[in-house]
Amino acid sequence: MKHNKKRNTAFIYETLCRELTKAVIDKDAVRRSNLTALIKEFFSSGCILATELKLYHTLLETSRIEVRIAERLLTETKKKHSALNEKEVFKTQSQLISTINKSLGTQVWANFVPNFKVLASLNAIFNTNTSIKKRVLFEQAIVDRMAATPTSSGAPLQPLDSLTYQSFIKKFNEKYGDLLQEQKMLLNLYVTSFADDGLELRLYLNEELARLKKAVQTASSTASSTFLAQKMEATVVYLDDFRKRELSENDLNKLLKTQELAKELQSHA
Repeated sequence: MKHNKKRNTAFIYETLCRELTKAVIDKDAVRRSNLTALIKEFFSSGCILATELKLYHTLLETSRIEVRIAERLLTETKKKHSALNEKEVFKTQSQLISTINKSLGTQVWANFVPNFKVLASLNAIFNTNTSIKKRVLFEQAIVDRMAATPTSSGAPLQPLDSLTYQSFIKKFNEKYGDLLQEQKMLLNLYVTSFADDGLELRLYLNEELARLKKAVQTASSTASSTFLAQKMEATVVYLDDFRKRELSENDLNKLLKTQELAKELQSHA
């Protein structure tokens, strides 16, 4: 997904906070003062960017609620966002971007923000130019995220440099080179799901589960025996039920086998 992070109010706020933290650690009083003044100027109560930021945080900071409540909350938040003056938001963002570039330097935009993908997804939901299909998928993922029970966090997330990432990809391809493309995709997203609270993984599963269900249902209707048809129907029930919970290692293994089953069924169709 193409995403202009400089037009994402929540990302701007997060990167400024991280820059402020660095200034405090480095004991750079001048930079700390400039950042504090900038944040107060553009994100004080009553400012339009502060109003928009609260809408981001409403969805970001909500968890452990029922799905129907999560859906209602998303609907109401979108309604509040659509009521904002879009031109004023854009104008204020432009002023803030210009001030950051001139007074702090463009390196600010390179700050590592762990929940970047979630922020990008929310920005896509709020953006009227996002296609209907993508918006629906992002909305479903956000609802799932709000309804899910948070897992305990381990060590703080650290950025990966390109060399480390390329090394990981090379080892991954060497070990799993014989897998189907869809299996590689599932494993890759599962392994890297820590970076965005599993948001991209849920987006992928939303379409992949539907594809697998259709393949198994089609084969079930032409099964050569009652036993085989029952097994396939049980698989369909499992795929439907899976949408209600988080992906476990046991689920991962079953989905990998189901992907292989779907490929075999298609080849014999």
